[in-house]
Amino acid sequence: MTETNTTVSMMSQQLDALLYNETNLIANLSNASALLKQTMPDLNWAGFYLYQPKEDELLLGPFQGNVACVHIKNGAGVCGTAFQTQQSQLVKDVHQFPGHIACDSASNSEVVIPLTKNGVKIGVMDLDSPKIGRFTEDDRTELEQFASILLKHIDN
Repeated sequence: MTETNTTVSMMSQQLDALLYNETNLIANLSNASALLKQTMPDLNWAGFYLYQPKEDELLLGPFQGNVACVHIKNGAGVCGTAFQTQQSQLVKDVHQFPGHIACDSASNSEVVIPLTKNGVKIGVMDLDSPKIGRFTEDDRTELEQFASILLKHIDN
């Protein structure tokens, strides 16, 4: 197991303890984004976009990092694709992703995990890195586990 995977596993345990007995969406997403940014190396953004059904778009939620796009249409860019398909997206080089939305020109790789609980689509968890190829399949799997723990602590 790589150092990063060990870190993410420990992050999942930390998140579970950090969110113990708390179910507020904004509070828990805020702490989760801070934990991701503080713990995972080589990130310039870690946060969430929340689904707005009326507008059929993702709206910027709690995050840590550089400034970000506020509105992302369902199906647009890496975040919108992950949300629309309900499949995690691991992009080693965002400049090669068709329709990539460049919210921050320093971002070169990205991983996005859709967040759905009890059939309700909540949004996505998004991590960006200035390093091309920063994220691996193991990272994706571990981050999906992290998201699963997070969802356990959110009422919907």
